[in-house]
Amino acid sequence: MLRRAVVALATLLPLSLLTANPAAAPASAECAKHFGALSELSIAVAQTMPAEQYAFRPHPESMNFGQLISHIATTNYQFCAGLKDSDPPALPAPTDKDAVVKFLSDSFAYCSAVIPNLTDEQLNQPHNSPDGRLLGREILLAMYIHVAHHRGQAEIYLRDKGIRPPSYRI
Repeated sequence: MLRRAVVALATLLPLSLLTANPAAAPASAECAKHFGALSELSIAVAQTMPAEQYAFRPHPESMNFGQLISHIATTNYQFCAGLKDSDPPALPAPTDKDAVVKFLSDSFAYCSAVIPNLTDEQLNQPHNSPDGRLLGREILLAMYIHVAHHRGQAEIYLRDKGIRPPSYRI
């Protein structure tokens, strides 16, 4: 009987070490990792549209391409300022490609300074956001969905112009 217990222990102990959940990284670190991929692809999409097509809109009621990319940037600032419980900084209203791409890039840089430093307490408490008062975790999810949604729209604008969007990458 003792021998079986020793054999069982000798077998299970190494397995438990392989499957043990080591001290998990803070949730904000995982969010920041995925935010990097989200920002890189979004900026690549903005850079892919030729400057002369930034005023293109597929329908009279649609935002033009530059407005769509600027909308992503503005909302990034709003979401991340909410996570900091502050107001967003003064925001530009760019129209030319270089300024719009810079605005988008700056919005991701602003959020990249916020997201990795969020504590679990901040992620679990409510903050103001463009979608109303939400838990920090919900704000991050809403922001990621918002960026992906509008980036998908921007990719359709590219395709309408016969331009292949950048490939998705993590």
